[in-house]
Amino acid sequence: MKKFNIRKVLDGLTAASSSSSSSATAQPGTRENDLIQETLQSEHFQLCKTVRHGFPHQPSSMAFDPVQKILAVGTQSGALRLFGRAGVECYCQHESGAAVIQLQFLINEGALVSALADDSIHLWNLRQKLPAILHSLKFNRERITYCHLPFQSKWLYIGTERGNIHIVNVESFTLSGYVIMWNKAIELSTKTHPGPVVHISDNPMDEGKLLIGFECGIVVLWDLKSKKADYRYNYDEAIHSVAWHHEGKQFVCSHSDGTLTTWNVRAPAKPGQTITPHGKQPKDGKKPEPCKPILKVEYKTTRAGDPFMVLSGGLSYDTVGRRACLTVMHGKSTTVLEMDYPIVDFLTLCETPYPNDFQEPYAVVVLLEKDLVVIDLGQIGYPIFDNPYPLTIHESPVTCCEYFADCPAELIPALYSVGCRQKRQGYSKKEWPINGGNWGQGTQSYPEIIITGHADGSIKFWDASALMLQVLYKLKTAKVFERARGKEEKPSTDIVEEDPFAIQTLSWCPESRMFCVAGVSAHVIIYRFSKQEVTTEVVQLLEVRMQCELSDVDSPDPGGEQTPTLPTPGASSSPQEGEPPTQPSTGSTSSDGPRNNIPCLQVRNSPLKQSPGYQVELVIQLVWVSGEPPQQITSLAVNSSYGLVVFGNSNGLAVVDYLQKTLLLNMGTSELYSPSEPYQRQPCSPRKIRQPSGGLCESNEGSNASEDRCKSPTSGSTSPCNSDDERKQQKFIEKVKSKSRRFSKTVANDFAKMSRKINTASEQKPDLEVRVHRRLSLQCQRPYCCVKKAKEAKRMSLRGDVGRTRLAPAANAKDNSFSRSRSSSVTSLDRESREAISSFHFCESFPRKTDSAVSPSLLVGTTQGSVLLVALSLPPSGDQRLQQPVGISSCGTLIRLKGGVLTMALLDSTGALLPPTYEPWYDPNASDEEKEKSRKRRAASPPSSQEGQDSQYAVVCSEKQAKVVSMPSQTCVYKHNITESSFVLRADVVLMAGANCIACFCANGHIMTLSLPSLRPLLDVNYLPLTDMRIARTFCFSSLGQALYLTSPTEIQRITYSQETCDNLQEMLSELFTPVETPEAPNRGFFKGLFGGGAQSLDREDLFGETASGKASRSLAQHIPGPGGMEGMKGAASGVVGDLARARIALDERGQKLGELEERTAAMMASADSFSKHAHDMMLKYKDKKWYQL
Repeated sequence: MKKFNIRKVLDGLTAASSSSSSSATAQPGTRENDLIQETLQSEHFQLCKTVRHGFPHQPSSMAFDPVQKILAVGTQSGALRLFGRAGVECYCQHESGAAVIQLQFLINEGALVSALADDSIHLWNLRQKLPAILHSLKFNRERITYCHLPFQSKWLYIGTERGNIHIVNVESFTLSGYVIMWNKAIELSTKTHPGPVVHISDNPMDEGKLLIGFECGIVVLWDLKSKKADYRYNYDEAIHSVAWHHEGKQFVCSHSDGTLTTWNVRAPAKPGQTITPHGKQPKDGKKPEPCKPILKVEYKTTRAGDPFMVLSGGLSYDTVGRRACLTVMHGKSTTVLEMDYPIVDFLTLCETPYPNDFQEPYAVVVLLEKDLVVIDLGQIGYPIFDNPYPLTIHESPVTCCEYFADCPAELIPALYSVGCRQKRQGYSKKEWPINGGNWGQGTQSYPEIIITGHADGSIKFWDASALMLQVLYKLKTAKVFERARGKEEKPSTDIVEEDPFAIQTLSWCPESRMFCVAGVSAHVIIYRFSKQEVTTEVVQLLEVRMQCELSDVDSPDPGGEQTPTLPTPGASSSPQEGEPPTQPSTGSTSSDGPRNNIPCLQVRNSPLKQSPGYQVELVIQLVWVSGEPPQQITSLAVNSSYGLVVFGNSNGLAVVDYLQKTLLLNMGTSELYSPSEPYQRQPCSPRKIRQPSGGLCESNEGSNASEDRCKSPTSGSTSPCNSDDERKQQKFIEKVKSKSRRFSKTVANDFAKMSRKINTASEQKPDLEVRVHRRLSLQCQRPYCCVKKAKEAKRMSLRGDVGRTRLAPAANAKDNSFSRSRSSSVTSLDRESREAISSFHFCESFPRKTDSAVSPSLLVGTTQGSVLLVALSLPPSGDQRLQQPVGISSCGTLIRLKGGVLTMALLDSTGALLPPTYEPWYDPNASDEEKEKSRKRRAASPPSSQEGQDSQYAVVCSEKQAKVVSMPSQTCVYKHNITESSFVLRADVVLMAGANCIACFCANGHIMTLSLPSLRPLLDVNYLPLTDMRIARTFCFSSLGQALYLTSPTEIQRITYSQETCDNLQEMLSELFTPVETPEAPNRGFFKGLFGGGAQSLDREDLFGETASGKASRSLAQHIPGPGGMEGMKGAASGVVGDLARARIALDERGQKLGELEERTAAMMASADSFSKHAHDMMLKYKDKKWYQL
């Protein structure tokens, strides 16, 4: 595996640098932090890829080793994926990136030949855990079209586009001088070129006879010894594939008109049989109507029954819209198996690797464009095998993902126990036939879980422990809502054209198992985990009406405090920025607008049967306000200890008590800037959240405007929203009209590269622009997404594109560049944007400078770089918690940074991480006694009082900076400018080697880590020089040095930034090659051996060697030595473990060869004894007879 050159940063480098590096800005804090011993050094970090999971993206070819039981799949991007038993996977990549057109195993040799579209062939060594190329051969003058490697042969036949066949020695990867020229193979009377070579195979019973198929329909049986054609078979239709009968007396060809022709080897005049499997047979005996081409056919025989003929394609042309089919013909029965996706290739798995024996087929591996299916030929109805590989990641396009390491030990068994009940029935009862290789012997044993959110609203939980991946449980969030049966029934309140249930972001507490998701239709669903089935008569629904008042105030200087400015009262409507200027607004200032207080989705009214697993606790929906759709949710967090869920968008935040099913707070971002008295909202019953409060503020979703921040209003500025201020309305409309309107086209171009449309904002659909009803003035910036402990990242959903596109300079608005200008001084009066909520973090901290004891708090990060403090006042636990309201008060600004806030965390005075408090899991459907037992095990909260000044440190990371703030003095003690020219896409506070650090992934492809609390740079690797949009949206870190991202729509790439994991990677990876004895060759029988008639062997060395055939032209192909020779293998498998492994493999191979030699000697002795016995019997029988009596 390629390891990246790491620029390791010396510890003293930071102190010598200027303000662009870490610097202490507060002396008291610095003196305290000097007492914290930081153990992390740059030597603890190294970056390398580990494993890749998922279905190979855009597959193009396939091969199978019937002895090793290993499957290889090649792709159009030059990738190789090898599969063995469940958990045994391997990924390799050709450097050229050219499509893999064909693969050939050296059966039971631990090697693989790949042919690429750039006319190169490569020999891969599979005897090492990380396969490497041993040799390469690049053809210069001819295009490769087909390859064939006979079993137990070292000579590879290569057919070309010109119709010639070249022969390569796979041991030395040199060309033989023996060449079969097309003009020698066809008849001299033929005036046209026969076309490319589409098939090469040797006669199963005579290795000296080579069958060559040309595209035009000519098939030639070539005699290798005499160097001439024995027979030529002509047919009017083009040939796609050829298959032999194992006795070598006949073969079958598939043609472009949907016919199969069966030829007898010694009767070249006409085919012995011609059939059209899917053609309609006319009554008058005429030729059947032509069908679609049969792309491939395989002919496999059985010892005790009729042969199998398996083919793809060949359907009649009148089956328009019919899915791709695989046809299995066995005896008189013909079975058509419909596939979900087009067929790329298929292989029939047989009991023997010898082509001259009865094949005894038992399964068919079908490679589809987006799936891998294995069909059981041994059972009636041909059921499919249950696929053990994690190939369903893309079952619905992935819209977000999260990675959790070192989870509670009981979590994976709990998810598996409820997930195993979801498995489909009707699979084959046999074991998975691709079962080669061995698992790795790694020491990494902590539980890891990956969660993926999908476009259809489904959530998948994956067990990712020990470099494997297995689906544990699938949750379908769309079950909560009513589904439209057709386009005519599609509700007019939708804010997305398709996939209205797509997952936007998620928050999960592994300890309490509380799970919360936010969807693109501005909805939040809260789930509890239960092991018991329950039927919910009425789904609890809370509708939230959000809207914000217009504010026309100047932006404050990010560096200092600002005097609050009261916004002008009144409400107004304005044209949406994503629509053409001539199109009027659909909004209304009155409550009787066309769409008012209506959610985007309709929650089902019928009883909901909920299986064991995650069950709906509460549904929260943002509603339309005065004809304006709700803004999509950009950040989300749940805390089980407090019983609260908080979510935000570009107009503010809302806090919901999911225990009491009430909305506690509905606040604009600007209101948080001003400290306020404790604010309590009386409990509101579900479905009755209708109170409008605040003015109207346009959402700026889709604007290319730069960012201005409004001044902090006072907490008392809560004027009504229904007054008609004409002057204010006119002024706002003029500002909107002056803005750029290129958002729709930019997003459309960007998101067209993704598999689905998650968000929508188009010029053709003006009502997709979002507005929210709020209490106070608020100016919004781009939306961001916050997931799990307020960790923000760009997701696969369109919101990530929206965020990057909206703030890009005009010159970069139409491309996918991540470069953008973000000035720290936003004082222009001509620019207007609003401040969105980008992240949350629940904690036990000091909300105010004067606090001497910690209390429940909420940190709120915004897209303008502000970190705001909110104090929470929780009632005592028990019945009082369910009856008394939760008090909430904003405590003003903690600190400001450049760029949007991505993640926040809290450290204690020793530098240890203070995770959010949680409530241990209990089954909500269990008896009251069991609940009480579970609740008694509640996790201990941090001490209620901590003596001494500055006993905590808040860690904040934004798109540009990282800062460490001493609490409760709120003094910045460390600051580090992460990047100037780019911006951070994902940042997380993670645990590494027993200490904490900040891990960052930048838009320019750099992966960096910073120590805590001093923010020393420890790692900086240019991992992805060309940043990919999908990677940017799905990249996420986890503790213990792990990270992942979606490298293609179907594949997850896992990487590590831990030196320890890199050192142990060789042990942790699975082995593809295992010493296996090659099956015995079929017994020819005594009389066949005595009188002939068995398989004829051929000494190819005498024909193709340099002595007999001479040297090949040097200009024909260029030999390129690969990096995977013995030297490369020794370097890759370094250390004592590698030496022991090599010694063990060598001993196994030596023992295997000695065993084979002993068996051959025993077989020869047995054969000699048998022959001696037969000769003695014959002698006794004819000893006393005269010659005329014989």
